[in-house]
Amino acid sequence: MRVPTEQPREAGLPDPARLRHVLGHFCTGIAVVTAQEDGRPPVGFTCQSFVSLSLRPPLVSFSVSRSSKSWPGIQRAGRFCANILAAGQEPLCGRFAADGDRFAGAEWWESAATGSPRLAGALAWVDCTLEAVYPGGDHRIAVGRVQDLGVSADGPDPLLFYQARFHRAAPTTPSGSATTP
Repeated sequence: MRVPTEQPREAGLPDPARLRHVLGHFCTGIAVVTAQEDGRPPVGFTCQSFVSLSLRPPLVSFSVSRSSKSWPGIQRAGRFCANILAAGQEPLCGRFAADGDRFAGAEWWESAATGSPRLAGALAWVDCTLEAVYPGGDHRIAVGRVQDLGVSADGPDPLLFYQARFHRAAPTTPSGSATTP
């Protein structure tokens, strides 16, 4: 007797493997979302879905798996820091995507606005309070209100993810020559 290992696919909808393959052609940056509840160890996870949502009010968003072990701590804290990773931070990205003590060996300090962990070497950081959480299939959609933010002084390139591999940005036009249609 065959036992199904995946949930049945709804008629007419693409299967998850095809969806992942096609959407893997959309290049994303990578962030590590971190938080710390008072008196508890910090938590965090690697995130490809971090995006700007609104300028007025200043809102950002990310999606997190319903099975995330870090999410309950982030939600209870009610605040988080999105640490936007720089090229060369692949090991840090991997550490926050794996099980175990994700902060072991990571250099960080508490952000001034929310006390959430800011990771050393990040390209930029966005410190937020948790504004809302919405259902999103097998994920949750979190919305954060920006309390503070900043960029690295030395301006490294971002760490990018495309077709299941890390990449670095490469300019395609000379600086200042891009036009808006």
